[in-house]
Amino acid sequence: MKRHGLLIVDDEKEILRSLTLTFEDDYEVFTASSGAEALTLLGREEIALVIADQRMPEMTGVELLVKVRNINRQIIRIILTGYTDNTALVQAINQGQIYQYITKPWDRQELRIIVRRALDNYSLTLENQRLLEELKIANERLKNENIFLRQEICNKLYPIEIIGKSAAMQQVFAMIDRVVATPVTVLLTGETGTGKTLLARYIHYRGPRQQQLFIEQNCGNLPEDLLESELFGHKRGAFTGAVQDRKGLFEVADGGTLFLDEISEMSPALQVKLLQVLQEGQFRRVGENKYRQVNVRIIAATNCDLLTEIKKGRFRMDLYYRLNVFPIHIPPLRERLDDVPLLAEYCLRKHSQQLHRSMSGFSQDVLRDLRDYDYPGNVRELENLVERALLLSQGPLIEAGDWLPVSPVKTEDLSRLEQFERAEIMRLLDLHQGNLQRIADDLNIGRTTLWRRLKQYRLQPDKDAAVSK
Repeated sequence: MKRHGLLIVDDEKEILRSLTLTFEDDYEVFTASSGAEALTLLGREEIALVIADQRMPEMTGVELLVKVRNINRQIIRIILTGYTDNTALVQAINQGQIYQYITKPWDRQELRIIVRRALDNYSLTLENQRLLEELKIANERLKNENIFLRQEICNKLYPIEIIGKSAAMQQVFAMIDRVVATPVTVLLTGETGTGKTLLARYIHYRGPRQQQLFIEQNCGNLPEDLLESELFGHKRGAFTGAVQDRKGLFEVADGGTLFLDEISEMSPALQVKLLQVLQEGQFRRVGENKYRQVNVRIIAATNCDLLTEIKKGRFRMDLYYRLNVFPIHIPPLRERLDDVPLLAEYCLRKHSQQLHRSMSGFSQDVLRDLRDYDYPGNVRELENLVERALLLSQGPLIEAGDWLPVSPVKTEDLSRLEQFERAEIMRLLDLHQGNLQRIADDLNIGRTTLWRRLKQYRLQPDKDAAVSK
């Protein structure tokens, strides 16, 4: 066991020699002949107890021990004095700046007992602090894990299903089968709304880490400093508001999977730290010097062309190669329209359960319209359309006239301006729940003009809302 460090401070060499002989067999003894020298030693050595003479030139024992307390409140502070009625000494004792005073001349054996008892208290205090810190860390870990576990329970209520019979999706399934049982880093690419998050979850829950946590973080949702703290954690005092040590997502996900969405949005500085985790499996918390080891599977996703980002200097090539170990591209929905009926039926079943609505399916007109649309928002747009239809449709079947474009417009047939205008009208239809007057006001056009736009783009609002508003 490491011996406690004792610092003895006195301007008389004989007293330093005498006290050194008293304690050197049991403790690691350091000596100083002045308060300034003592403070230098405190900054360099690990000291558990300081014995200081009260009467010293330049800095008294009381003044020194007050500074010691400010440096580290846990250090035991004992003063040697021949004057027990000293006002400064009495005040220091009353304010808790001195553990105990010993009058001169002292009894050597009594002094040894006092020091031993003081250091027993010191060790007990440190042990209690260590246990409290471990308890805090354990509580934080449980709190974080409970948050993610609650999210997982909600997600597991609806089994993860990857749907598609098209040749393009069959190729994706084959790629997943090859990588799912391995710890290999996966890079998912594809347009927004193609289902990259769902595929990441699917890979995790079909692999050997399925009993561990799956945690996802969108790299574009937080500014750099907050994202760094969220991913890697921080040490207490590392920045304003860091009132306690905090684990980051890498530590919380240790043994499991961390899904980093929109990886292209990560700053160059954070890319360096991520690269270190991928290469060496270790990282440092913000404000901390020591490295921590983790075993986390990384799945990253992006809707950007990372090679283009590299050429523009926004993404590191070495990180790209680390992430691109096993790339899987998810094709847009317009390239696999054969999957649309299956996806639509799945979305209908899913949201029927959630919304407690009973619908038998889609009319043939709707199924035809669904196949004739190019889905710029991909699967996410299709799911939103189905959910909205479920809320607005009145009969047992979802009919085209209730909610869908009667004959959907393909975006490649429109100019860029028309595409923008159509998308804006669709957004306002949802925002204002079919209130045509408010939509016209927002667009700064008349209601007659708005009706012409709706007809041109084959958009149909909620009939009741359109008539009554």
